[in-house]
Amino acid sequence: MQKNLIALMFLLLGSGIFAQEGFKLGFHGGLPINDFNDAVTLTLGLDVGYMYAVNETIDVGISTGFINGFAESFSSEAIEADFPDVQFLPLAAAVRIWTSNSFSFGVEGGYAVGINDGNDGGLFYRPIIGYLMGPSTEVNFSYSTVELDGPIWNTLNLGVLYTFKSKRSR
Repeated sequence: MQKNLIALMFLLLGSGIFAQEGFKLGFHGGLPINDFNDAVTLTLGLDVGYMYAVNETIDVGISTGFINGFAESFSSEAIEADFPDVQFLPLAAAVRIWTSNSFSFGVEGGYAVGINDGNDGGLFYRPIIGYLMGPSTEVNFSYSTVELDGPIWNTLNLGVLYTFKSKRSR
């Protein structure tokens, strides 16, 4: 069993893996879960960043963007409520590990600045699983969290990311 595990690790790590160095631009859509499920209908976000290839399997970089949670509106004979949109500007460090030519996983972590009134922001982290659909286009699935004072912002996201390759990349 141990020999099979070691062989699998060498196969995954040594099979012609290519990092995705360069400027990244993308967008994602998501659904809120837990604390904001009743107040926010859906989220849309813009992703911007730069990744540097440390070696053929690991990328490190910076990431930012904009996240907007569209507020839910309730209207009935007894109650009428309009919640404000929830908006963040995440500022994060990013790490990606490429287990094959097409598959990666990683995390972004840092601070999300709250933009809307009454939103102070908080600790931000976002685990990501990505799949390359072509040489520069990635589809990814992520779970983002912003730890606010009190409620916690959690969303499940599906996104598309395009990499503008660095001239010095391999």
